[in-house]
Amino acid sequence: MRKLLIVIGAVGMLAACNNNKNVFMEEWSTPYGTAPFSRITLDQYMPAFKAGIEEEKANIQAIIDNPDAPTFENTVLAFEKASPILDKVQGVFFNLAESDSTPEMQAIEEEVMPMLTAASNEIMMNEALFARVKAVYEDSDNLTREQQMAVKKLYQAFERNGVGLDDEGKKSFADISTRLATLSQKFGQCLLAENNAFKEATGITVSEYYDFMASCPDREKREQVFKAYSSRGNHGDENDTNAIVLEILKLRARMAQLLGYPNFAAFQLSDKMAGTPETVDTFLQPIMDACMRSAKVQMKEMEAIAGHKIEAWDWMYYAEKLRAQKYALDESLTKPYFQADSVLKGVFTAAQRIYGLNIEEAPEVEVYNPVVKAYKLTDAADGSLIGIFYRDYYVRPTKRGGAWMNNFREQETGVRPIIVNVCNFPAPGEDPTDAKPSLLTIDNVTTAFHEFGHALHGFLSQCNYTSVSGTNVARDFVEMFSQFNENFAFVPEILAAYANDYRTGEPIPQELVDKIRKSLTFNQGFAAGETCAASILDMKWHELSAEELEKFNGPDDIRAFEDKVCEEMGLVDEIIPRYRTSYFNHIFNSGYSAGYYSYLWSEVLAVDAWEKLKQDGIFNKSTADLFRKTFLEKGGSEEPMVLYKQFRGSEPDPSALMRARGLD
Repeated sequence: MRKLLIVIGAVGMLAACNNNKNVFMEEWSTPYGTAPFSRITLDQYMPAFKAGIEEEKANIQAIIDNPDAPTFENTVLAFEKASPILDKVQGVFFNLAESDSTPEMQAIEEEVMPMLTAASNEIMMNEALFARVKAVYEDSDNLTREQQMAVKKLYQAFERNGVGLDDEGKKSFADISTRLATLSQKFGQCLLAENNAFKEATGITVSEYYDFMASCPDREKREQVFKAYSSRGNHGDENDTNAIVLEILKLRARMAQLLGYPNFAAFQLSDKMAGTPETVDTFLQPIMDACMRSAKVQMKEMEAIAGHKIEAWDWMYYAEKLRAQKYALDESLTKPYFQADSVLKGVFTAAQRIYGLNIEEAPEVEVYNPVVKAYKLTDAADGSLIGIFYRDYYVRPTKRGGAWMNNFREQETGVRPIIVNVCNFPAPGEDPTDAKPSLLTIDNVTTAFHEFGHALHGFLSQCNYTSVSGTNVARDFVEMFSQFNENFAFVPEILAAYANDYRTGEPIPQELVDKIRKSLTFNQGFAAGETCAASILDMKWHELSAEELEKFNGPDDIRAFEDKVCEEMGLVDEIIPRYRTSYFNHIFNSGYSAGYYSYLWSEVLAVDAWEKLKQDGIFNKSTADLFRKTFLEKGGSEEPMVLYKQFRGSEPDPSALMRARGLD
């Protein structure tokens, strides 16, 4: 261990001598160790990445050369701490590359991704390093449970990254993973360009699509917008994603084949809660069947209102008409109560009441964009620091679509996390004579609570090691906590703290609250159906073998396969998957390949856990404390189902999702 520290020190001194002005190679004396964004320039990234890779290589070699017998401390923990410069620069760069993706940032990303992938491959295929990890893994009985989970995760990472392959296999695996990294980044850039082109063509952003389709009375305009939205990435131009998608799918299948799996889905699911593609398929199809039964009933009701056959571009518009008829609820009535800053206050209020947190604005913390705000979280019980939170809520052309939580810094012993929530909510009006605030839809409100649920998972972590802290859990477990947190959005006591008319300050009327709550299960045949359809499409693509995928040659084959899958799952023509293949960012650029099902899988856990909270009392302190200590503080330091049973006393009830969605 002493040798490792000496190497770190030597590399650090060399970096300081040669790069006096590179902020990534110095200690940050900023409040709470946050990034000094104003001092970061584009020309600092590549030198920092290169220095970080060299530092990591040296530290890894020190682990290998250590003459002492392998232990958790001198091997696994040393591995976790081998890349301080890379941890710092990656934490900043990849967050900004998603939220402020300028051409200059994209150029750096194109250059750095192959470098990082090659460096990772070199480490994860190092047999001498793996031998030390394996020795710790096979003699782990005396380790703490958290240490056992950390070493198990590392051991599996080596296996899943080709360490057991022969030299030819390792080369093939390395070539594939390098190419995949480049293709994934290219897909993201093409989709960002397509999203911006969509705005130019239609006058609305991708994030405004659902709201527009629900409110636009011009049927011809709705058709135009629907076709533009649903054909993104499929125009045969420089931003067409079809060739990228096919190459990604083929390479993934070949990678899985190298590792001994029949397809990529089998490989991906082998370390998840679900375990196998068959389990996921069996889970999803009954949900789809229930959704389509509900959708067909609703479609007849909408056609009675419309007086004509419903097409895909009619669904959201007439669903809104039907909701207004059934519940007398129009989102133009609710939006004035859901101003973005007020909704954030509600998000914070729930965290304060349930988990005992204090949250206050932190103007002393520098932000990376003028519209971003920073906050400090502390524990109300003892005043200790919980972490630093950045809120980046508003749409802009350089931001990729969707909403997400990410870490600038992860939690470990003695280190508190720095976390960001990024959304694409409508920006406030810029004209000072008509400074209309950002007003959110009911779905936007749910999204704000959802993403802060992820943030809480990261903030409340009390683990010793970053590899298992916070959200570093199985993909089909991680969404449980965000979905659980969504439930607080429309709890009357929480609504009372934030839902006030931005014009008058008047609280939201109870009558309107009742209408919102009653309408939450409305249109679930569509809402759950399009999500389930995307989940099945994802699975079916990744269940194809390398040999089967070799038969696919272009856009026509992609569309034919997509149509076949939709027909076989029973999706009605009037609904399309939430994401079609050509713009399915989750599975081609965001780590959800053969994993989009996890939103529905995790929802079962979240709904079942919420039922316990309701039974005990939503503000029952002992139940909230149990949820915090069992789940949020534990991260990935125990197997997911073990933690779930500790909280619930039993395995989750699969029918909970159907009840919550009104589909039972």
